[in-house]
Amino acid sequence: MSTPLPVADVPNNQVTLAGTTYSIQPLGEDEFTVLVAGVPVGRIVYTFGAGNGVPEGDAISEEALTAIADAWFTATAT
Repeated sequence: MSTPLPVADVPNNQVTLAGTTYSIQPLGEDEFTVLVAGVPVGRIVYTFGAGNGVPEGDAISEEALTAIADAWFTATAT
């Protein structure tokens, strides 16, 4: 299964994937909570040079969260 490419909007702390906008809220330097309409659906973490997604429940897949992580960490790397 192929996940569509997400689009990161860093100034607004959001990533859009397949028509859904996910809010990105910092937890630490390289760890963020991912929310949909204010409800946490998972976390994204940057470790060992790669973005990783950790779902919390069944609202989103690990594959989709990892795609969100890749888009977010690529967009914020400067």
